[in-house]
Amino acid sequence: MATNNNKEIIYLPLEDVESEHCALIVEKGLAQVKGVETHKVELNNRRTAITVADTEAVGEAVKAIKELGYGVSTVKNSFPVLGMTCASCAGSAESIVKYQEGVVNASVNFATGNLTVEYLPNMTDATKLQKAVQSIGYDLLIENETTQQETLEAIHAQKFQKLKTKTIWAVILSLPVVVIGMFFMNMPYADPIMWAFSTPVVLWLGRDFFVNAWKQTKHRSANMDTLVALSTGIAYIFSVFNMLFADFWHQRGLHAHVYFEAAAVIIAFILLGKLLEEKAKGNTSSAIKKLMGLQPKTVIVIQADGTEKQTAIEDVSTGDIILVKPGEKIAVDGMVTSGSSYVDESMLSGEPVPVLKKENEKVFAGTINQKGSFQFEAVKVGKETMLAQIIKMVQDAQGSKAPVQKLVDKIAGIFVSVVIGIAILTFILWLFLGGDNGVVQGLLAAVTVLVIACPCALGLATPTAIMVGVGKGAEKGILIKDAKSLELAKKVDAIILDKTGTITEGRPQVTGIGWLNNDDTAKDILLSIEKQSEHPLAEAVVKHLDGVTATQLSDFDSITGKGAKANYNNETYFVGNKKLLAENNISIPEQLQTQADEWGKQSKTVIWFSDSKQALSVIAISDKIKETSVQAIKEMQEMGIDLYMLTGDNGATAKAIAEQTGIRHYKAEVLPQHKADFVKELQQQGKTVAMVGDGINDSTALATADVSIAMGKGSDIAMDVAKMTIISSDLTKIPQAIRLSKQTVATIKQNLFWAFIYNLIGIPIAAGILHPINGFLLNPMIAGAAMALSSVSVVSNSLRLKWKK
Repeated sequence: MATNNNKEIIYLPLEDVESEHCALIVEKGLAQVKGVETHKVELNNRRTAITVADTEAVGEAVKAIKELGYGVSTVKNSFPVLGMTCASCAGSAESIVKYQEGVVNASVNFATGNLTVEYLPNMTDATKLQKAVQSIGYDLLIENETTQQETLEAIHAQKFQKLKTKTIWAVILSLPVVVIGMFFMNMPYADPIMWAFSTPVVLWLGRDFFVNAWKQTKHRSANMDTLVALSTGIAYIFSVFNMLFADFWHQRGLHAHVYFEAAAVIIAFILLGKLLEEKAKGNTSSAIKKLMGLQPKTVIVIQADGTEKQTAIEDVSTGDIILVKPGEKIAVDGMVTSGSSYVDESMLSGEPVPVLKKENEKVFAGTINQKGSFQFEAVKVGKETMLAQIIKMVQDAQGSKAPVQKLVDKIAGIFVSVVIGIAILTFILWLFLGGDNGVVQGLLAAVTVLVIACPCALGLATPTAIMVGVGKGAEKGILIKDAKSLELAKKVDAIILDKTGTITEGRPQVTGIGWLNNDDTAKDILLSIEKQSEHPLAEAVVKHLDGVTATQLSDFDSITGKGAKANYNNETYFVGNKKLLAENNISIPEQLQTQADEWGKQSKTVIWFSDSKQALSVIAISDKIKETSVQAIKEMQEMGIDLYMLTGDNGATAKAIAEQTGIRHYKAEVLPQHKADFVKELQQQGKTVAMVGDGINDSTALATADVSIAMGKGSDIAMDVAKMTIISSDLTKIPQAIRLSKQTVATIKQNLFWAFIYNLIGIPIAAGILHPINGFLLNPMIAGAAMALSSVSVVSNSLRLKWKK
């Protein structure tokens, strides 16, 4: 789906869209709606993302989805409107509400003074509508906001409860039918008793199957409901006919059997299957629920006069000073203004060790304060916080489709029609080849075929595994942006690592500085150039020259990949690598060269400072290797992955780092654009390449790689481009991510294998292929149980991923 950048994406929460097949039907339906520009169903998130030309299209889209037999979770409410004096007031109040985003439809009745509104609870609420009405001079009477705010969670819980009640009743009512049908066929009034018990099951508890099947038929499509409605409907009608007109068969010398137990039990089993499936699906989304539960509902805001005020999280704005007491959760992203404490950030980064936060340090929503107490200023609130971004990222990833899904979608699209075809063919074959009992056995076999076929198992195979996989990643501090990269990661056989900030800490420090002659002016100029430079090494020099005063420069120019230059008193000064000096024919005095060579052997980065004739100073900078890097590199090499280190640093530094970490292939003095070229070079050799980086200079290479991994402590641009983010910047998470990918893909394959094999074996047996060989005919009731089990087994298999190491 191509989203228009200026168009707001509207999310419609869906109900009853249980598998990819249903999702395809909704997609087709939305394609017909005038005003809907783009649409994409996210099955795992139970929503569809649409962009519309005008607000009225939202209502049309909701109507279209409902007409297809699916639901959209909306809240319907009516509120008294205050301050209306005439019918035209009612008109203007109605139109302002209608144009609010998230409103499906609205009408104001002037006679009763009430606004009746249907809205999407994930996009708007009563308070927002009240503000809109207030903006044109009226008011809405909202009584208790908390009772009004029926969230999606509540709607889902209500639906689950309803399904549970239905299932329990279906099982209770089916039991006597089964007992009579199996063991007491010849007792008096057996048929009417079975009819009495099975009718409520089929026509009342199972009515949704029939209603939805009819809606589907009107739109010339079919789904699982169609199969259930056809099979139970045929069995039920056939049985009623046999009970009322038994003579029809007796005259033909046949016994009139009834199959009420089959109709009732199939519905009971399918409802039970749906119930178990819903329960299991609830477990697959537990990762998001955990993340959402990390943010506290209220905070203590320090008022201007120094008093403390308990404030709802929605009312916190940037710039507020918030007090955090020991053991409390931090509510929004911010900067510590006073006090200090250790904060547990494991829920975001997966790192167990609490981090010390003191003045001017960043804190993040969802993290837990330990024993100290501090105040911080809110910098990012609401959708802006890192936690909100993570939740959105995880949701988007769970809603994305893995490449393997495309094939499954094609099959799901024609599955139901094919099954109905097979059922008809089965009946015809039995009719002609089945002898005396051909009609009855043909009908039963056709019913069994319809019952046993399960498009849901196919449709759930991939999404449930992706959902658990992405959720598990998030819990471990590995954010995965889309299903494709989760599927691809297992194939990675070459990983390119950026050195600074990925293998090393990325906080370089000056470890030595040598001057040609100790000249204070030279120091001032060096500090002034480095202050204007954006290079990470420049910051280390600025920190080291603390206490030196900066001076006024002209014509500052940054030279990418080499350094920077500037003018002072008609003389040009350079700061940068040796290449820069060589290009400008600048000589290097021997004492500085000797010093530089020595530092080079210790794998330190050497930068030079010169005027236009000769070098004035040489500076050694080194960056500590992260404690976990060596372990991670060893693990990845043991997995048979080729590792390459790319760095803009000199050869000696690169060699020393490679030796210390055990990396065999490295390239030094690589410019940003050459990183991407190197990725392409490896891809041409047939390798699946992962690029791991943290800076803006890595973004092109990240975009080029098959799998891109950003370090969470790096730049936002790198994280935007990358398909995976390691929040804690710890390299040991990469082998974990690859193992997670392998486990997820294996689960998808098991699920698809099971779903296909189940249908390939089940359908022919149901059609009666074994009957000529050993007289075996599959009972429709057993087929119902098998079908219910097939979906549940797929979801349960996906849940196994959760417990894997």
